[in-house]
Amino acid sequence: MTARRPASLTVVEVGPRDGLQNQDRLLSTDTKVEMIQRLAAAGLKRIEAASFVNPKRVPQMADAEAVLARVVDLPGLSVSGLVLNERGFERALAAGLREISFVAVATDTMAARNQGTTARGLVEAWDRLAGRAKAAGLFRSVTIAVAFGCPFEGEVPLSRVIEIARALAEAGVDEISLADTIGVATPAIVEERFAALAQAVPGLPMRAHFHNTRNTGYANADAALRSGVTVLDASLGGLGGCPFAPGATGNIATEDLVSMLERDRVATGIALAPLRDATRWLEGEMERRLPAHGAHVSAWPEILAA
Repeated sequence: MTARRPASLTVVEVGPRDGLQNQDRLLSTDTKVEMIQRLAAAGLKRIEAASFVNPKRVPQMADAEAVLARVVDLPGLSVSGLVLNERGFERALAAGLREISFVAVATDTMAARNQGTTARGLVEAWDRLAGRAKAAGLFRSVTIAVAFGCPFEGEVPLSRVIEIARALAEAGVDEISLADTIGVATPAIVEERFAALAQAVPGLPMRAHFHNTRNTGYANADAALRSGVTVLDASLGGLGGCPFAPGATGNIATEDLVSMLERDRVATGIALAPLRDATRWLEGEMERRLPAHGAHVSAWPEILAA
């Protein structure tokens, strides 16, 4: 018997961070701010707006503080930033954020490429930050990257993912996410991993982050929400990709995900029409067609009115 889908689900928009970080075309601060404003106007309540990284390694994020200063107080919006280390955490505090995202990595090779340390080193880094983040009143979301497969080490044992998840939860988190960084997950694997996660950290809200590299992203999203996941990441237009993962391509697209969910009577609180408009606007700024389909097919009136 197919597990029931929830009545509602939270979509976290990661386009301003994950969507842009791997793009060659540098967008202005004004353009990034307008992107976030358009997303908020469409009904997104949680937006990952920037990452606190070395601008020499990720030039798109060089203006993180400037962007955040203009959007952090938008009404009804929780703006988050990606934190990779203690320096990033200090920058997040100074920026006035009320939510942070931290990335632990399931393999040593990817951890070295992405953050210059080991998988264990990242767990230890979060152990040092978790208490400080709680004391500062921050919502703490932690993602386990390459949780379904690594571009350098291949298959990632489920036991390793669960070991890391337990250690992160013990340090303290408010939600935990499994990320398919290179788009190799399948629905059956998604169901298996989230079932194991739910058993390992009972009661902890679960979040999922899928890339659509092999066109399984939306099927994986559906499998996740039927496995107890209550939060899904998506990126406007399907932009995305990790600068340190060869061959990584875009996230599942926000407008395509919302269209699927609303059609399945899973409420998101997000209006599809302004999302479609925002994607076409962003294509103009990027001067190219984006991967999402939803902005370029005939609108389905019932979904647009939802």
